[in-house]
Amino acid sequence: MPVLTRLIPSPVVVDIRPGALDDLAGVLADERISHSGRLAVAVSGGSGSQLRERVSPSLPGATWYEVGGGTLDDAIRLAGEIKAGHYDAVVGLGGGKIIDCAKFAAARVGLPLVAVPTNLAHDGLCSPVATLDNDAGRGSYGVPNPIAVVIDLDVVREAPARFVRSGIGDAVSNISAIADWELSHRVTGEKIDGLAAAMARQAGEAVLRHPGGIGENDFLQVLAEALVLSGIAMSVSGDSRPSSGACHEINHAFDLLFPRRAASHGEQCGLGAAFAMYLRGAHEESAFMADVLRRHGLPVLPEEIGFTVDEFVRVVQFAPETRPGRYTILEHLDLKTHQIKDFYVDYVKAIGS
Repeated sequence: MPVLTRLIPSPVVVDIRPGALDDLAGVLADERISHSGRLAVAVSGGSGSQLRERVSPSLPGATWYEVGGGTLDDAIRLAGEIKAGHYDAVVGLGGGKIIDCAKFAAARVGLPLVAVPTNLAHDGLCSPVATLDNDAGRGSYGVPNPIAVVIDLDVVREAPARFVRSGIGDAVSNISAIADWELSHRVTGEKIDGLAAAMARQAGEAVLRHPGGIGENDFLQVLAEALVLSGIAMSVSGDSRPSSGACHEINHAFDLLFPRRAASHGEQCGLGAAFAMYLRGAHEESAFMADVLRRHGLPVLPEEIGFTVDEFVRVVQFAPETRPGRYTILEHLDLKTHQIKDFYVDYVKAIGS
């Protein structure tokens, strides 16, 4: 019988719960991941190295590599160091920069990657993309999905609250990104991957509508699952479209125009999503999104992250240049400076200051 369904690239193991780190050795012992126990573990000098003492006794065959930062040079250096080690897999244990470095290094040497994030700052923990700083600023590099994802909610809760808040903003922005994808489909004929869109949308909606807060296991579970699903949705579609629209164009514009002052990825994406929803006429949805973001301590106005209205207008006007070829509400409206200002005044009134 012919195969009538497609195969979806996704992790063979997803373990999200309190105490998951204590069973990491059991996950890694899966023969689909490591048959010999020889592992290259990449850690940072911060949260990852602090967990090394806890984890290393259960991984006697592992070699530990400390990664200095999140640059392309760091990732290439890591790949060079592990190339001659005859390892079964690479484990990234730490924050987003370490995970991305480990992703890139694993792909470069042809090994599977196990992601063990210590915070929930964005949806890159399970995506087929490694975001790394380079000489030109910041680049995105295609890599395979992690073969396994292990998220210990106890560890995540110990991370600074701003990391969880950033993850909330990134997850919620999926809703705006999918609306942009649907707009492009109507106007330009761009094809939509229905499965990827459904996964990303439901991930965003689950976080948006959950009544809990960042200190509660139930909420952290939903957020972690949403970020994993967002990453898999990108893998299904073959690009970042399910999670990246005008919201991320605005985020990239902040980063490029004000690299020394930019806020966190998720803060900027959440703000961008709420404003983009208003631009497309979804005023009630925009106000609800803004209310939820505020409840979790996220910004919904540029002044709340240190930018003037004129600077935000500049960001919105520049945003389409960050992703040439991507069609969103920003490209659709092609707003002039005075129009952005008018929309912003109305947006502030709609969401309440």
